[in-house]
Amino acid sequence: MGAVTPPKQDRSRATRQRLLASAVACLAEHGWAGSTVTVVAEHAGVSRGAAQHHFPTREDLFTGAVEYVAEERSAALRALPVQGRTAVVAALVDLYTGPLFRAALQLWVAASNEAQLRPRVTELEARVGRETHRIAVELLRADESRPGVRETVQGLLDMARGLGLANVLTDDRARRERVVTQWAALLDGVLD
Repeated sequence: MGAVTPPKQDRSRATRQRLLASAVACLAEHGWAGSTVTVVAEHAGVSRGAAQHHFPTREDLFTGAVEYVAEERSAALRALPVQGRTAVVAALVDLYTGPLFRAALQLWVAASNEAQLRPRVTELEARVGRETHRIAVELLRADESRPGVRETVQGLLDMARGLGLANVLTDDRARRERVVTQWAALLDGVLD
């Protein structure tokens, strides 16, 4: 028989999840300057005190939010069925065109100007980058022992990030679809 989680812990966990989701939404919508703990707490429907109970500092809240969603993104990627390369490339590119990428981008910009935030974001992004690369290798069934394969997979992820940047100001979907198709064909030539 499994352990039963007390209702208070369930509520606390639910509050934490709402705060994390709200922090990502606020970063994506309002940017770093407009995303305060108070704004996030209001968006989540909790008091500022409850927010600070879970996340003592603004940096804790936003790095925690990006980490949480990155973990969710990794789980979703791992759950993808093995499929054709075009679908895998499209799924990887989709990681960089949604609200998580917008939120992460806001956090990167803030970290470039705020010394106390920079090491936390740098470490988080390095960890997320390694995990995304590892999952991409698995999904693409890439053999990194072959010369150039590791760099090709990393190039794919760098290209996906660039497409995400291009999508920040305008909907770049039509061009993005053509690029995804071309990258999948390139990968077929390199990975097979």
